[in-house]
Amino acid sequence: MNRIDAMHVYARVAEMASFTKAADSLGLPKASASTAVQQLEAELGTQLLHRTTRKVQMTQDGERFYERCKTLLADLDELDAMFQRAPQSLRGRLRVDMNSRVARSQVIPRLPEFLREHPHIEVELSCTDRRVDVVGEGFDCVVRVGTLEDSNLVARPLGQFQIVNCASPDYLEAHGTPRELSDLVNHKMIHYVSTLGQRPPGFEYLDGAVCRYVPMGGVFTVNSIEAYETGCLAGLGIIQTPQPGVLQLIEHGELVEVLPQYRAEPMPVSLLYAQRRNVSARVQVFMDWLAEILTPYLETA
Repeated sequence: MNRIDAMHVYARVAEMASFTKAADSLGLPKASASTAVQQLEAELGTQLLHRTTRKVQMTQDGERFYERCKTLLADLDELDAMFQRAPQSLRGRLRVDMNSRVARSQVIPRLPEFLREHPHIEVELSCTDRRVDVVGEGFDCVVRVGTLEDSNLVARPLGQFQIVNCASPDYLEAHGTPRELSDLVNHKMIHYVSTLGQRPPGFEYLDGAVCRYVPMGGVFTVNSIEAYETGCLAGLGIIQTPQPGVLQLIEHGELVEVLPQYRAEPMPVSLLYAQRRNVSARVQVFMDWLAEILTPYLETA
């Protein structure tokens, strides 16, 4: 069995955690699947799988090899189909990262449409508040909300999210509704930080083109977008957050916009991907689709 075929076998065994199930799905004898993996291990000089009578589990090296296998095999599949123009010809895995708010509100509800048009593409979606290592962790593209740091990545600006100030009806009933910046002295803010222990400057607003802050106290600090919004719904304070993520909550009366005349600076939204001579067709198609579905929520700079 050649190296590519052996990699196909290994990937299937790793995914199904079973030589028997993997062999059945590939139409191979179990002995052939076992031999293919053993040959790979001998050629690589490392153990890829822990084998017991009850289960098969990847080693640390096996996990690293599996990730590279999936990428390489997907690229080979795409190479086979590169001159076929039909959307159904695109195949392979896409690994994408974005924050949970964008995923939940804008992307996942529309994802079935994309997958119906491209039935042979598989999407791996990471939703995290940390800045992932696009190259090191093997991401094809990421959606970034906020100011970009200098990097060797290619940035495709999409637009800006407007920021709104929100509080829950229960909070406003207990503390009153602020009408002017001077009212904030009697209010609490939920503080969002990337690393706990930091202290944000306070309530942000634009004074013409200048960004200014009103220092505010608060009893709740988070480093998660989900916790940020949930804390606001629970009545723990005022938040400043991108409008698209809370639009339905505002429309349904679960949150109330306050101080609309004092909004923070809009947050830029960008697609980032690694610098490659040729971006694969499946990645390009997916990025174009992301740009299309996010456009109605964005304003141009």
